Amino acid sequence: MDNFSRTQITRKAVVPTRGGVVAAAHRRAAEVGAAVLEAGGDAVDAAVAVSFAIGVVEPWMSGPAAGGAMVLWRAAEGRARVVDYGMRAPMALDPADYPLAGGTVTNELFPWPRVVADRNVQGATAVAVPGVVAGMGLAHAEYGRLPWGDLLAPAVRLAQEGLLTDWVSALLTAAVARSLAADPDAARTFLDDGTWPIVGFWTAVGERHLDQRAMAATLEALARRGAREFYEGDVARALVADLRRKGSVMTEADLAGYRARIVDAQPVPYRAGRIHVAPGLTGGPTLAQALGLLESELVPARGPPGVASYVAYARALDRAFAARLAGSGDAPGDAAGLREAEHAPSCTTHFCIVDRRGNMCSVTQTLLSLFGSRTVSPATGLLLNNGIMWFDPEPGKPNSLGPGKRCLGNFCPVIGDDGDGRRFALGASGGRRIIGAVLQIASFMIDHGLTLEESFHQPRIDMSGAGRATADRTLPPPVLDALATIFPTTITARTGYPYAFACPSAVLRDGELNMGCTEIMSPWGDAVAEGAQPG
Repeated sequence: MDNFSRTQITRKAVVPTRGGVVAAAHRRAAEVGAAVLEAGGDAVDAAVAVSFAIGVVEPWMSGPAAGGAMVLWRAAEGRARVVDYGMRAPMALDPADYPLAGGTVTNELFPWPRVVADRNVQGATAVAVPGVVAGMGLAHAEYGRLPWGDLLAPAVRLAQEGLLTDWVSALLTAAVARSLAADPDAARTFLDDGTWPIVGFWTAVGERHLDQRAMAATLEALARRGAREFYEGDVARALVADLRRKGSVMTEADLAGYRARIVDAQPVPYRAGRIHVAPGLTGGPTLAQALGLLESELVPARGPPGVASYVAYARALDRAFAARLAGSGDAPGDAAGLREAEHAPSCTTHFCIVDRRGNMCSVTQTLLSLFGSRTVSPATGLLLNNGIMWFDPEPGKPNSLGPGKRCLGNFCPVIGDDGDGRRFALGASGGRRIIGAVLQIASFMIDHGLTLEESFHQPRIDMSGAGRATADRTLPPPVLDALATIFPTTITARTGYPYAFACPSAVLRDGELNMGCTEIMSPWGDAVAEGAQPG
């Protein structure tokens, strides 16, 4: 039972264009990327600009203090590569500083054993070494066409203006207001009188903005001095000083030693096409396994997927996640005994770009939890990640807390083609629900021949561990009945808040026509074409 309308219909339009397209979780960030494409930049230039802009307008999901990965496609080379900029634990991290308190963490991404004072979840002790700035710097150095400073300039302007608050920002802030209030700098940034979310009354027509001037100054320094400023310059020193003042063991050497890397994408043959995933400590290997299972269990058929397809999705994902939860981590053999929460607030951002030459980027970035560590560095104005929560606080396991270890993420950006001329960049936010969303949308297009618009409006299921399914209530009754006979199944509404399913974004190129779409229930997400007027 729920309280939601049974007659309301929500749709987003997909408009083909010969120009480039940016699909992002926030319209204003997408407009920044589209303007870069119009100015002569390619997909990577636009990705750099969007990365920094979206950290301003969606600061609780991403930002310079986050980590992530980019899968990019170079049309002239016919090659997919990955920029890996995941987070790491500080070298001085001592697992003994995270003693177990008894019980289990609730209302977070992973139901780990609880740590005393939640030191692995919030506060400076939960912050891992960030990778976004290094990742974008490396991508720009390798593939960028426009000047670095020009690409960061829109984010500087957005931060100087400050995020316009509305009911979306108010809901998200209210979800963690108690935690934000524990950090004076976070409270000053996001809360009114240290208690309530900053938002206009009744409507946003009164235009209340967050004060992001300190963040603007940091972005301006990065624009002038380059990406290494974040790791070796005044910004690095100020960030470390704030972190250590609040209890972190992170050092300037941790930042100075951080490097992003570019590696080849892992190609996964699927039907007549191929899907390129990020290898290593991402959701890519799990998606690859699920695709292999799906290819043998699902019989392609033109038109909307039916009972057999959804049962195949559930079975493939269930088996792939069983393997993932038993064996992923930064350790020899990659066997982690990883445990993850069934549901948690969406806490990541994803955006996709295609330029008029057919180059593509699929980019996922995350602070991990919603609002990360709920801690702000006052000198830099940055909301900080809680990447340490990716590690199991119980000792003696490959994915247990440890100094300098790489964090294991669920992000799953991909670039694929259907073998019939259509190429797409796709990904999502939403924790471990990401992998299933990417699998299903790719299958909708490849196995069932759906358009991009049809694929994003098609109901989905989630099957991301613990042998349980979550199904969109608008699925036909035979599908729901079939799922329930195989797995314990929860039927739920696809709403704008909270999200029961992942929030995908994608772009697609068909011949010389480009198009994009974002999660239909997201009020902020949008696809913006090159040459479109902002507003």
